Amino acid sequence: MLTIDGSQGEGGGQILRTSLALSLVTGTPFRLVNVRAGRARPGLLRQHLTALRAAAEVGRAEVSGAELGSRDVTFQPQSARSGNYTFAVGTAGSATLVFQTVLPALMLAEGPSTLVLEGGTHNPAAPPFEFLERTFLPLLSRLGPRISVALERPGFYPAGGGRFSAQIDPAARLSRLELLDRGEIRQRAVRAMVAALPRRIAERELKRLVARLDFPATSFHVVEVERAQGPGNVVAVEIGCEHVTEVFTGFGERGVRAESVADAVADEALEYLAAGVPVGRHLADQLLLVLALARGGAFRTLALSPHARTQLDVIELFTDVQVKVEAVSEQRWHIEVR
Repeated sequence: MLTIDGSQGEGGGQILRTSLALSLVTGTPFRLVNVRAGRARPGLLRQHLTALRAAAEVGRAEVSGAELGSRDVTFQPQSARSGNYTFAVGTAGSATLVFQTVLPALMLAEGPSTLVLEGGTHNPAAPPFEFLERTFLPLLSRLGPRISVALERPGFYPAGGGRFSAQIDPAARLSRLELLDRGEIRQRAVRAMVAALPRRIAERELKRLVARLDFPATSFHVVEVERAQGPGNVVAVEIGCEHVTEVFTGFGERGVRAESVADAVADEALEYLAAGVPVGRHLADQLLLVLALARGGAFRTLALSPHARTQLDVIELFTDVQVKVEAVSEQRWHIEVR
């Protein structure tokens, strides 16, 4: 059994989620100590506990430490099985992260699966639903599996209450993916979403983004969300290219000016455009895991984040793949998974 120190690297919940995903696929049991030691509230929170329980159900695993606040977890899977699953976080914790924990195993399972996930769909520090739908899952489909998602209702922090479904048709094996060039930019869209909040918040965000981004005037839209169970504000900048679509997202917070939210998203999008790479930082983090399971691939991205470096450390514990990280220039990095 592997023993993994959860305080390594950025010391967050990703170490648990990546360990669970790789354990399900490889069949390798593990013990994780110092769970989320790098966070202000160490140990399992509700979304991490839900991910652990979801992985245990999919992998018919024996688990210890499956309780709120636990800092020591063991996970011993049998074989992952396809099926119809419902996983509810019970809070505004990220349902998309729970989905990504069990997705690798289910896209390699023996049959199709249907998932229903409840909780947060638009959370800071987690991939929002639009990122899954527009960026991540289309790339996974190039590897072999067919994956579709549908949003029933959004869930914003702190109310939560979001719900989405996923249909997974697996592949016997994952193909190699090379993403070295994003190709021609074909579409740009900027959406400022508000739920149970004044429309003027979104209008202020768009006004700032119109000034910052050299996009056509028709690219900017206010979206007033009516199905949410609580208030929320999200700004999404979508850049659709020939070979990839990237989505950059910012979240409104109490006490943070609308213009500041817009500026943070604009900074991220402009850095991506200036670098000329196909893969943004958040997507790079997530591609590392799936390419390790596909046993091969390459992409170009910005400098890897500490989050991605921690991801690499965990991948090396469960697999024998080699990852080469090479600077092409100050802004462009070449990543090759062998």
